Amino acid sequence: MSEIFGIPTQALFGQLLIGLINGSFYALLSLGLAVIFGLLNIINFAHGAQYMMGAFCAWFLLNKLGVGYWWALLLVPVIVGATGVVIERVMLSRLYQLDHLYGLLLTFGLALIVQGLFRNEYGSTGLPYSMPKELEGGRNLGFMFLPNYRAWVFVASLAVCLGTWFLIEKTKLGSYLRAATENPQLVRAFGVNVPRMITLTYGFGVGLAAFAGVMAAPIYSVNPLMGEHLIIVVFAVVVIGGMGSIMGAIITGFVLGLVEGLTKVFYPEASNTVIFIIMAIVLMIKPTGLFGARR
Repeated sequence: MSEIFGIPTQALFGQLLIGLINGSFYALLSLGLAVIFGLLNIINFAHGAQYMMGAFCAWFLLNKLGVGYWWALLLVPVIVGATGVVIERVMLSRLYQLDHLYGLLLTFGLALIVQGLFRNEYGSTGLPYSMPKELEGGRNLGFMFLPNYRAWVFVASLAVCLGTWFLIEKTKLGSYLRAATENPQLVRAFGVNVPRMITLTYGFGVGLAAFAGVMAAPIYSVNPLMGEHLIIVVFAVVVIGGMGSIMGAIITGFVLGLVEGLTKVFYPEASNTVIFIIMAIVLMIKPTGLFGARR
């Protein structure tokens, strides 16, 4: 068996694959956070709970209604995103003129409530979610075995991330969204319903988290705490990339997933902390993040 730096190639590329898959989820979740913060100035600490709700919603659809994975990918972001619309209209809309801390505290409280309700009902034991038959199995690439489903997760995540970036940065709708955050009165003068646009933007960010939850369900067990630890890492990814930077969230998510995977190969003891070490270094050198700008 060939080796690279004394590490068997199969083990090295296997860890890189795991890192890339983790990076796919980091990118999707940090993208949702960046959209919400960049356009609404809300630090959405409920994002991990909404990711968990996406996985549970897919599980409900499959086990209670017989709705499979592919339909869940379409329906779950809309369903969970609709709960985000309600949260924004009923609660968050009252906080836009206040300090960011109030939004953070509210969404943190919501996350605890949602996790507590699901944990009380289902406990901490994970619930299995079967992957679609079309994506079972894998391909032998010679130097490693590539599971079909994990390849799909990477491709789908990359497509959604780049599509979101294009929508916000390169379309007329995206220009309206950016303008509404800078000068809502001027945008209203052009006949744009700014409150509705803001509400739908938050719902869209929540829908991204739910989409990630559906894709995570066949890989990880569906349980109430699946977003609790992940959200801390995702916030670190967002800070490194730059709060509110769409492309920063995407690039940093994928790259840090790979860095984490490599760390597990060469220095496993630091794999759980390497992202936070990088965050500390970046904040000392560039407090706004790698791609961020002063607000």
